[in-house]
Amino acid sequence: MNSEMQLYLKTSPIIDFDNAAVINFIRKNSGNSTDPQKQAISLYYAVRDGIRYDPYSINLSVEGLRASTTLGAGRGWCVAKAILLAGCCRFMGIPARLGFADVRNHLTTARLRALMKTDLFFWHGYTSIYLGGTWVKATPAFNIGLCERFRLKPLDFDGIKDSIYHPFDLEGNRHMEYVRYRGEFADVPIDQIVETFSREYTPDESYLKAGNFDNEVEIEAQIH
Repeated sequence: MNSEMQLYLKTSPIIDFDNAAVINFIRKNSGNSTDPQKQAISLYYAVRDGIRYDPYSINLSVEGLRASTTLGAGRGWCVAKAILLAGCCRFMGIPARLGFADVRNHLTTARLRALMKTDLFFWHGYTSIYLGGTWVKATPAFNIGLCERFRLKPLDFDGIKDSIYHPFDLEGNRHMEYVRYRGEFADVPIDQIVETFSREYTPDESYLKAGNFDNEVEIEAQIH
């Protein structure tokens, strides 16, 4: 494996797959197969459904983004969940990197829409996994329970095709539009994300602590 590919196998302060709790999670959820593709698939579903999606859990610090932090909390936003999946794959010897895109997300709650003043989510995160000689996108953000309440088709992952969000929900309504790809990285480009968020979103992050996404989802689901 060349030196560039080795970058996508390393641990880091954020992708801390050498953490004992993360290792235990990986061993529990990587399956019994020695096939990297099957291992990655098993880990994908463990992260997708074992960690609840929570856009109010954003913490753009090394500690806040750590794979072990997300695992301990049991919830995380898209970037945090992508980091955890990348760490799981790297521990298994499967190269993984972090991909980012700006997306127009129609799956939001009334409170989140009012706070953001936009349906454009900058630096949406996914995991890019090297399987079968090619990079495959895996997006473990929305857990199956959330998808069911919002009438969305959960994202499956077969280790062969890119797993990215559907443009429409099960009712034919707009769901997700990929506006701009930001690239794929060996680690989280925190400074770039902070700069964009500071420019595009409210500088007051107190709303993050006050938000309860699970409750808001229940209210939104009843309305629709």
